Amino acid sequence: MTNMDVCPPLTALLSRYAAVRDHSVALVAPLSAEDCGAQSMPDASPAKWHLAHTTWFFETFVLEPNEPGFAPFDPAFRVLFNSYYNGVGAKHPRAQRGLLTRPSLDAVRAYRANVDQRMARLLPTVLNDAALCALIELGLQHEQQHQELLVTDVKHLLSCNSTWPAYGTTSDSAGDLALVPAIEPFGWLTLDGGLVDIGHRGDGFAFDNESPRHRTYLAPYALASRLVTNAEWLAFVEGGGYDNPAHWLAEGWDWRVAQGLDHPLYWQQLGSGVWHAFTLAGLQPLRGDLPVVHLSYYEADAYARWVGARLPTEAEWEHAAQAAVADGHGDDGHGGHDGQALEQLFGSAWQWTQSSYAAYPGFRTADGAVGEYNGKFMVNQYVLRGSSCATPAGHARSTYRNFFPATARWQYTGLRLARDA
Repeated sequence: MTNMDVCPPLTALLSRYAAVRDHSVALVAPLSAEDCGAQSMPDASPAKWHLAHTTWFFETFVLEPNEPGFAPFDPAFRVLFNSYYNGVGAKHPRAQRGLLTRPSLDAVRAYRANVDQRMARLLPTVLNDAALCALIELGLQHEQQHQELLVTDVKHLLSCNSTWPAYGTTSDSAGDLALVPAIEPFGWLTLDGGLVDIGHRGDGFAFDNESPRHRTYLAPYALASRLVTNAEWLAFVEGGGYDNPAHWLAEGWDWRVAQGLDHPLYWQQLGSGVWHAFTLAGLQPLRGDLPVVHLSYYEADAYARWVGARLPTEAEWEHAAQAAVADGHGDDGHGGHDGQALEQLFGSAWQWTQSSYAAYPGFRTADGAVGEYNGKFMVNQYVLRGSSCATPAGHARSTYRNFFPATARWQYTGLRLARDA
């Protein structure tokens, strides 16, 4: 699950645990108790639930089998804050998480404090157990995933308020506030392809779905040097892109018509005719130079067809990202090929690929309930690559495989174009 062979030093483990857990608390600091308890749609969860579920993970998977004299903080929490682990037992219905007015936010905070105290006592005893250290690291990576979900769920919740309230923080980690335009003008990077190795190399943390590393063939291809911008997407909107079925997959067209969609999520035209977008800083004039976000797979695919291009495969995206890193530019996404930079690989928007989410050759699901983490979702979803402006620092890598259904829009999802070379 985690590709960790040894435990980190105790000071590093304690520091990392505290930093991740503290960041979740910091993300809800600008929110009221009412904000933290509301659920805006079935795909989203209340901030209070995120705080509790990430704590439930440590209590259920780490403390319960390893803490001497284990006793749950509250036996009812085992059901209330179980997400999808059927091997653990019953679950509160996902679509009804917003009905959990009790426990209160204060009770959830007390739950977190209690589990953190118990984890602090346990951590010094696990240093000779690499498997347990790997499970703890998985719990921290899991919490970082929920930190991103918390931000995007809060944004969706606030967008339902006709006063367009701001999230209430100036932190540059808060989604939209971290979006930056590309540095270089648009260009194409041509790569030779051939037999390439894809998947995690085995050093450091990785989720199970990133392995095993394997060889695949890529025909020569070209990847756009940057993400599609709001200005470019506006041309699609004003050029009738949402109204012409020729650009859309049949299922995507039916979905668009049924939903009555003619622009991305959070866009709206005010009485003056000026386009605005709802952001975590409230309703703002649309900035044409920023990457377009909150697109479904269907929309991204339609735009690519409209401009005579296509979406990349996940293998193409990873191959190009690895080449950028190999050029000596690291994971900042500014590798160069033939003088052209590859920008916005990470930290702007998750990038849709045309690849269905499926197991790599040789993939095996881990034993036990933790094995339910990724494998059972490998159907009817598409892979996204990179990371977004809401992804916690240090949580992105070139082999990371995010995945969502084709209709998902509330995440920071955008697109990078590809074409055959």
